[in-house]
Amino acid sequence: MTAHEIDYHIYGEEMQYVEIELDPQEVVVAEAGSFMMMDNGIKMETIFGDGSKQEGGIFGKLLSAGKRVLTGESLFMTAYQNIDAGKRKVSFASPYPGKIVPIDLQKYGGKFVCQKDAFLCAAKGVSVGIDFSRKLGRGLFGGEGFIMQKLEGDGMAFVHAGGTLARKELQPGEVLKVDTGCIVGFTKDVNYDIEFVGGIKNTIFGGEGVFFATLRGPGVVYIQSLPFSRLANRVIQAAPQMGGKDKGEGSLLGGLGNLLDGDNRF
Repeated sequence: MTAHEIDYHIYGEEMQYVEIELDPQEVVVAEAGSFMMMDNGIKMETIFGDGSKQEGGIFGKLLSAGKRVLTGESLFMTAYQNIDAGKRKVSFASPYPGKIVPIDLQKYGGKFVCQKDAFLCAAKGVSVGIDFSRKLGRGLFGGEGFIMQKLEGDGMAFVHAGGTLARKELQPGEVLKVDTGCIVGFTKDVNYDIEFVGGIKNTIFGGEGVFFATLRGPGVVYIQSLPFSRLANRVIQAAPQMGGKDKGEGSLLGGLGNLLDGDNRF
């Protein structure tokens, strides 16, 4: 293996975290903001790019970091190295309610494609890049699903899914139609495209968007029930509006809540 071979355990049900066990000198890399806790004896270091083996010196590192910028991520990641003589543990938490999915890249042919904000952490040696679409339809209408990340290598990687997780094994030629935001990721042999829903009533009154993703097997697909964008939209809709007045959960209870909070505005 070119990637470090790490052991792990996932804790929790709806707000999960993954605990990584590192042997001496082993390294795990993670997105900024995912760190939860670690044992004494682990060294943190900010790195440029994804932490995989770079070719071409500084140019290779710049190219790797540039790919991350295109997916909307930071130029930098954080590496956690066990510099102690014994085993040490470091933990990373999911950013919102959902499931952490362990991805063994060796079992998936060395590549896994995922949503640009799904990646949580990985063993050092796993490359985190971008999976550009060659089809015009995905670029124009793909929305959340257009720029995908690709995880390449032979180590363990961990991605996060919002809400409840569904794992589908597609047979050759089998098609699954999915909301673009609900895709967590899929294996390298799955064909991905964007399709128009069609129908004037669907377009104007459907409320589900006019495009969805079609995933064609063979391969494994992970689907999430609660994309972060959908959660954020619901929070924004429920937030106080128009100078602090909120719509309330029913006018009577909303008004009583305002009185109890010392807010007499109705």
